[in-house]
Amino acid sequence: MMIWKSVVGKLWLTILLLVSFVLFVLTILLLEFFENYHVKEAEKELTKDANRIALILEQHTDNEQFKSIAWELMDESTRVVIFSNKDDYSHSPSENLSHLPASFFLEDPQLSLVFEDQPIVTKKTYLQDNVVDDAMQGEIMVVGIPLHIEEDMDGAVFIYQSLLAIKETTKQTTKLILLAAGFAIFLTTIFAFFLSTRITAPLRKMREAAFEVARGKFDTKLPMVTHDEIGELAIAFNQMGRQLKFNINALNQEKEHLANILSSMADGVITLNRDGTILVSNPPAERFLQAWYYQEGNTKDENIPGEVREMFQRAVSVEKEQAIELTYQGRTWVIVMSPLYSQTHIRGAVAVIRDMTEERRLDKLRKDFIANVSHELRTPISMLQGYSEAIVDDIAETPEEKKELASVIYDESLRMGRLVNDLLDLARMEAGHISLNYENADIPVFIEKIIRKFQGLAKEKNVLLSYKMTGQGMFKLDVDKMEQVLTNLVDNALRHTGNGGEIIIYVRLTELGLKMDVQDSGHGIPEEDLPFVFERFYKADKARTRGRAGTGLGLAIVKNIVETHHGNISVHSKINEGTTFSLFIPRISQ
Repeated sequence: MMIWKSVVGKLWLTILLLVSFVLFVLTILLLEFFENYHVKEAEKELTKDANRIALILEQHTDNEQFKSIAWELMDESTRVVIFSNKDDYSHSPSENLSHLPASFFLEDPQLSLVFEDQPIVTKKTYLQDNVVDDAMQGEIMVVGIPLHIEEDMDGAVFIYQSLLAIKETTKQTTKLILLAAGFAIFLTTIFAFFLSTRITAPLRKMREAAFEVARGKFDTKLPMVTHDEIGELAIAFNQMGRQLKFNINALNQEKEHLANILSSMADGVITLNRDGTILVSNPPAERFLQAWYYQEGNTKDENIPGEVREMFQRAVSVEKEQAIELTYQGRTWVIVMSPLYSQTHIRGAVAVIRDMTEERRLDKLRKDFIANVSHELRTPISMLQGYSEAIVDDIAETPEEKKELASVIYDESLRMGRLVNDLLDLARMEAGHISLNYENADIPVFIEKIIRKFQGLAKEKNVLLSYKMTGQGMFKLDVDKMEQVLTNLVDNALRHTGNGGEIIIYVRLTELGLKMDVQDSGHGIPEEDLPFVFERFYKADKARTRGRAGTGLGLAIVKNIVETHHGNISVHSKINEGTTFSLFIPRISQ
């Protein structure tokens, strides 16, 4: 770094220029003073000498003798010219020096005034190079006074002297001043560099400390070595570092707080820049983008779906909230986008993405539930109405026919009763009004009871029903409710297993709990129906054949009973290979 770009160089140059300017002005003033002083002194001496010579010549009659005395009084640098009158001209004799001609004095407008009784005439003038010798070159001082040797004669005495001696004195004075100025500049330079280093040394430390703070080291501190403004600046710097550390920590905490809020939100959030690029996104929003990337094959350069980009452009242009619903990979998202403002102008937009798949599914299940209930009730009601009309209208003539019609009416009323009871039980379970009566049950005995219950029906359908037990002991559960669970599962397995099939109940009793698998070799459940088998009124048998199909509430009741026991149930199935329902009941504290 060049020195004049640093604080030291700038301060040194400023002080140097200031001192140089002061010395320059002082030199000019001193030279002017000395020159004026010497000129006045020379004028005073010349006037004094001229008066003395004129007085001597006027008081003595032997002018020639006293002229020689006057010549002796003058030194070599001073010359005298005496005019007894304008035609009588004499000057101090000198073999080596030339003199000014008489015309110089007689023709000069100012000097000629002496002949007209002007008391004293003083003139400072410049001589030409060819007028006199080298000793009288340049500026001279001429003093003239009137001379009256005789009453009818007007003369004058002129004394002139070269000012070269004064110029020499001025040169010597200038040399001394320049020497003093150089010495002063030298001392000023030393003082400036000393002062600058005293100032810049703490500034360099502050610069290094500022770079450390810029790199994130907010604990950097400066020592306070002085009690002046620089020391106060060091105190302010240390306070700034502490405040920056506090503010950065507060900002980091706020950032982490906002990041935690965003990451824990169930809804997706995407913040877009003014050009539509993504600035911030949370995990739900990432899942939405991943679904879009997967469906679109990620062949485009866009970082958001085209529909979302169009909505962003509309939100920015009209400055109003926009909403859209998209479906990717079988899931439904509702996106609401609002513009973001930076004071008076829009700096981007924020999109809130809500996964509405479950809501749409529940809405569909609600509609299906109403349709299924209506369907399940319409059939028995229609049959009750039809058969009762047949009895009223005496369509059945024989007692056997009437008994058959009454039997059908009775069966359908029982079916409606079971449907209503199942709905009430399911409603109580979902409302949490069901209570469990825990008791210690012998699991092998409990399973054998279920096997005996369905053994007759299994033989009629030529289905092999058996169980396999692992582990022995007692297990605390609600026996009646668990019997209802296995009854539903085994009944479903029998209804969906053809002749020659097999149903096996796997039971495993461990320290963690009770695990049971009901496995059949039936025709299986389609893959698209597996997520809905535990929903109310859902039937894989779309024909809903009366007699074969149940009410569609059995598996929903099973799931609620198992979850009431704090357990879980799942299903696995393949078409034409069979279905397996697996449930697990954890042990409870004795």
